[in-house]
Amino acid sequence: MLRTFRPAHRLGKYPSGLQEQAWRNACFRKQPWRNPGQILPAPFALTVCGLSSSNRSSSSILDKVARNPEVAKVVLKKGKVQLFKNGSPMVYSGAVDSVVGRPPPALGDMVLVTDGNKEPFAWGIFNSQSMFRVRIMQMEEEILKDTSCFMDMERLIQTRISASIELRKMLGLPGTETNVYRLINSEGDGLSGLITDVLGEHLVVASSAAWVERYRKTIEEVLSREISPKSITWRPSIEILKEEGLNLPDPAELLIDLQDEIDEVEVVENCIRYRASPTGQKTGFYADQRDNRHFLRSLCKGKTVLDLCCYSGGFALNAIVGGASHVTGVDSSGPAIELAKANAALNGIEEGRCTFIRQDIKHFLSLSVAEGRSWDIVILDPPKLAPNRKVLPRAMVQYRRLNALTMRAINPNGLLMTCSCSGAMTQSGQFLSVLQEASKQAGRKLTQLRYAGPSPDHTLDVSYPEGAYLTNVLLKVH
Repeated sequence: MLRTFRPAHRLGKYPSGLQEQAWRNACFRKQPWRNPGQILPAPFALTVCGLSSSNRSSSSILDKVARNPEVAKVVLKKGKVQLFKNGSPMVYSGAVDSVVGRPPPALGDMVLVTDGNKEPFAWGIFNSQSMFRVRIMQMEEEILKDTSCFMDMERLIQTRISASIELRKMLGLPGTETNVYRLINSEGDGLSGLITDVLGEHLVVASSAAWVERYRKTIEEVLSREISPKSITWRPSIEILKEEGLNLPDPAELLIDLQDEIDEVEVVENCIRYRASPTGQKTGFYADQRDNRHFLRSLCKGKTVLDLCCYSGGFALNAIVGGASHVTGVDSSGPAIELAKANAALNGIEEGRCTFIRQDIKHFLSLSVAEGRSWDIVILDPPKLAPNRKVLPRAMVQYRRLNALTMRAINPNGLLMTCSCSGAMTQSGQFLSVLQEASKQAGRKLTQLRYAGPSPDHTLDVSYPEGAYLTNVLLKVH
C-alpha cells in the first residue's frame, strides 16, 4: 500500500483535498481504537492526580497515576519483570499476568506497566491483539529526567524524532558525500515499529505497528516541520499490521493519482550516484550496507570482482570506483539488473568494465565452476533466508550450500564478503559456524578478516538484541 504525502508547508494544504481525505477514511475505517480525544492524555493524567510542575518526580507521577482507576495497568509476571526493567521495550504476551482497567484498555491506549506487586515502572502503548502486548515508551529513569513526555505521545514523538535527527547530524548525515540514510530505526531510536529513511530530499516511512498508524498525522507533521522534505511516502507493512489487529484495506483500493507522484529520485552515497524508488523494494534503498560497500572499495584495485545478488549494483559500483579491473554483477531480478545498469551509466562507468547478468546465482555459480571461471573477490548478499527462528535450521542449510558453492568460484587467497540479513541467523550467533562448515564442503580454508553489521545510522537498542539483523563477514579463502 503506497501513497505519497505532500507536506503542508510546501503546498499550503494537504495534497489533493478530497482525495487525501478519501485515503484517510479508507485507511482508518473500522479501526478498533478509540478517538484520540477520548484517551487519557498527559495533561489530564497530571491534573486529576493533583500534580504540579513542582512535584512531578517520576515516582510521584507513576504512583499517583497508578491510583487513578481510569488509567489501565498491565501487570507482569514476577519471573518476567527484570527483563523489562533492564530496558527491553517489547512486552510479549507470555510476560503479562493481568490487565487491570475499567473499561479495559483498547488497542492503542496508553497504559502503565507494573511489576507483580502492581508497582509501576514504565508506560507504553497497549495492544491486546499483538504478540507484543505493550510497546514501552518510557522507563521510570527517563521520566525522572524529564516529565514533559509522560503519557503524551505527540510530545514524545516530537522529542524522539528531534533526537534522531541530532544523532544523524553527529554521524555526519546528511553530508556532501552522502544524502541517503536511516533517520529513524524503530527500537534503536525509541519508536518501536517506525522506520524512516531519507532519500535525498524525500522521506520514506515504513510502518509496522498499530500505534504508528494511529499517530500517523503527528509523525508526518513533525517530519515535515523538522526535515522540510519535498515528499513523504508512507508504506504500511500490511501483513504485520494484520497481526497488530488492523484490517487495512486492500492496496488496490488505496491507489490515488496524485500530481507529480514521486516514482524515482537520485541519491548519492559516498560520492556514488544512484537511482532510488520510494515505491521500490523495502524503503527504496539499502543504506544499511553503506560502510561495508565503502570498505570493499579499498580492496579492489586491479582485482576481478563478482557481486552476487547485486540488486542496484551498490557493491559492484564501489568495486569499480576502487579500481577493479572488471566487475560482474548477477541478480535473478530483471528490474534489478536494469537498475544496476542505469546506475553504472549514471556514474559514467564504461560498459567494458562492468557487466550485469540476469540469472539465478546458483545456476550462474554452477556453470562458472564447471567452466573453470573464478574471481579475486566475491560478494554474496542474498535476500533474507530465515524470516523467523522456526525456519532457521532449513535456512542454515541454504546458507551453507550457497557459501560453499561461492567459495569454489574464488581464486586461491582471494576474498569473500558474505552477508546475512536474517535476524534469526544473526541473533543465533551461528553464522561463522555455518561458514566453517561451508569451507569444509568446498575444500577451502578460511581466515576471518572483518566482522561487521549495518552502518551506525541503523541504531540498535542494546536492551533489545532482537533488533540485530545484518551480518557482514570478510574472509580470506585459501
